[in-house]
Amino acid sequence: MPWGSARDSTRSTSPVCLPIRPEAVAFGELIVRGRIATLAGERGLGWVEAVAITGGRIVAAGSRDEIDALVGPRTRQLELSPDEAALPGLTDAHLHLAEGGLSAERIDLTASRSIDEALEEVRRAHTTLPPGAWLEGHGWDADRLGGWPTAASLDSVAPGRRTAIWAHDHHALWVSPAALEAGGINELTSDPEGGLIRRDAAGRPTGVLHETASRLMTGVVPPPAMDAAERAVVALARGLVALGVVAVHDPGALSMQTGLGPIFAGYRRLSDRGELPVRVHVSVREEQLDAAIEAGLRSGDPLGDPRGRARMGWLKLFADGTLASRTAALLQPIEPEPGAPLPPGTERGMFTTSPERLAELAGEAADAGIACQIHAIGDRAVRAALDALGPTRARASLVPRVEHVQLVDPADVPRFRAGGVAASVQPIHLRTDAAAARRLWGSRAEAFGYAWGALARAGAQLAFGTDAPVEPIDPWPGLAMAVTRRDASWGTDAPMFGSSQALSLDQSLRAACIGPAVLAAERDRGRLVAGQRADLVVIPRAALDEPVEPGGALATARPRLVVMDGEVAFEARA
Repeated sequence: MPWGSARDSTRSTSPVCLPIRPEAVAFGELIVRGRIATLAGERGLGWVEAVAITGGRIVAAGSRDEIDALVGPRTRQLELSPDEAALPGLTDAHLHLAEGGLSAERIDLTASRSIDEALEEVRRAHTTLPPGAWLEGHGWDADRLGGWPTAASLDSVAPGRRTAIWAHDHHALWVSPAALEAGGINELTSDPEGGLIRRDAAGRPTGVLHETASRLMTGVVPPPAMDAAERAVVALARGLVALGVVAVHDPGALSMQTGLGPIFAGYRRLSDRGELPVRVHVSVREEQLDAAIEAGLRSGDPLGDPRGRARMGWLKLFADGTLASRTAALLQPIEPEPGAPLPPGTERGMFTTSPERLAELAGEAADAGIACQIHAIGDRAVRAALDALGPTRARASLVPRVEHVQLVDPADVPRFRAGGVAASVQPIHLRTDAAAARRLWGSRAEAFGYAWGALARAGAQLAFGTDAPVEPIDPWPGLAMAVTRRDASWGTDAPMFGSSQALSLDQSLRAACIGPAVLAAERDRGRLVAGQRADLVVIPRAALDEPVEPGGALATARPRLVVMDGEVAFEARA
């Protein structure tokens, strides 16, 4: 059976939202009354007193009197309490759903504050695994550990074990001697283009593979079993629904896969069986592009059952590395760090894919009807991504996008709107990255870093995500961070990070509700107005009060009720 369903090649994948006149509706199947933010119009929260839902869609929104006229003998009615408010369901535009679920079964070194703490976690995991099994994990950070970890240290606590542990940002892989041997990586192995193998003075690999060097383990680290991938997706997706997230853009597997792989197949099987708790657009990586084209997949195509919740997303490419790994591609050199010299030639970071290759791949994908998303942290990488994506805009149904955009040159800000390219950003990264950004980027950090305000003022389409499992799956702290530019964990006296780049509350909510739907050509989601899907989240009313405070009601919001397509998908226990 083909990956995509049979289709008319002239059919648009964009659903059309038709206005529904209240007088054309006999009765509402569900009436919700209370303080409801519809996000109607171009700005503001669009408050109404009630909405009516029929057939899984909003059929009317307005005053209580207007909506009460649609109450019939079988109408269900929901009255929000005075301390509650409702808003449209959220979409996480950058969340590694399958990998995030699978990470629960692997060791997590996020809390490790030294190499000894990390190695103790590895030792414990080693004792629970059978001989021959791979030990996998994620979460370590060289700054927290006090330096780059080594293969030898892994062997000291898990002798002979094939071990592969991703860094916190998933742009460096810590591997054991047995894993290096399995991958055929030794002193004779050259650094791949866009990658770096950490070595000792004699040129021997020391156990960390940066950027594209991690791909040397492709096909070596075994992929997850399909049933495990399916369980992981469902478990994490249920947790997302409980947080008010009704849709996800999964930018592809973080682990090394060839072909479309078991995770892609798992999404299709779950969609066919009607078991996906959220709607998902699933992207492919460069090494999967040929398989996707051969399968006839285009962006927006259903994966399996066209009535299911899984669809083909974008081609995910990488222009550069990350801030923490000092591999973000920059127009100006990184600020010098005493006692921490950079490898020669990396003072401005690195391209993990050359600009020429980015343009070539984006064009090849667009010719096949596949839109492209490009990871770009540094300003030099953002410029290359815009160069590559601009010519592809009208050749696929979904919107081309740059991921992260953590540093952008002012000259490139207007190019997003002009080129029809979206900015997919993760505000929660600022909580983690602020100190490192100031240290490595100097005055550029607050002037041009995490420049959501400048992008919004220039008319760029913003879409918010969390980048989980790199960050937690909870979307609410990121929504608050976009407004406050300050986190409660920084202390009460901490200044805002680049105050001119702050968004308003309604801009933040629109980037979480409407922006991702626009990117996915889903014109019938993101607002609570007539014709839109009835995806609704009930949260504490104080969460939508202004001013938004760091660590306040918005950052800590927890839904009491989540409605998807007019049906209750989650209800908190009393």
